[in-house]
Amino acid sequence: MAGKRFTEAKKLVTDKKVYSIVDGIALLKSFPKAGFDEGVELHVNLGIDPSKGDQQVRGTIAFPHGVGKSKRVAVFVEAAKEAEAKAAGADIVGGEDLITEIAAKGIINFDVAIATPAMMPKIAKLAKLLGPKGLMPNPKNDTVGPNVTKMIAEQKAGKQSFKNDNTANVHQLVGRVSMTEAQLKENLAPFVDQLRKMKPASSKGIYFRSATLTTTMGPAVKVDLNS
Repeated sequence: MAGKRFTEAKKLVTDKKVYSIVDGIALLKSFPKAGFDEGVELHVNLGIDPSKGDQQVRGTIAFPHGVGKSKRVAVFVEAAKEAEAKAAGADIVGGEDLITEIAAKGIINFDVAIATPAMMPKIAKLAKLLGPKGLMPNPKNDTVGPNVTKMIAEQKAGKQSFKNDNTANVHQLVGRVSMTEAQLKENLAPFVDQLRKMKPASSKGIYFRSATLTTTMGPAVKVDLNS
């Protein structure tokens, strides 16, 4: 039972101890296994004021070893680029007809949406549908641009978008339990470095206030991101 696994895993974690990243990963790997390949997540509380526009932390990252999750990609392009999008591996390709169909049916069967700049005014009618789910194409997420092939390749390779929530936390899937400790560390390192470099100039004091690693079904393990 999941409850029993959690209890057994919790016994392995020393309360109030802050582990190094290497030791934290090793501890997660020692937890009793679930019946599926659990995700490994990093949760970071940042020293920012989420209510201030100049203290937002958001970006994208392509993890060296991916995160073990295949994305279904929808691409909104003009007719001349449809063949290119299909050849690049897009799962759903279309223009105004596709937009009209989604607006009418309200069915979203994709994980990420990509668009060319020319299509953005037309996609506006889907804003209320896609916006709340974080699926509106956005230049800041590298999902709007003229190079359709490049954007699709990056998303298929596991490119992830992240941003702080309204409690100054960033939550990010960084891998799978089935990955080796080295692979998980190699995924974590560039993400932590990117977060560190994105510290807003107006943010004062401690930036990484706290951080925890968890598996999908496991307890939290406090880690030191400077280790």
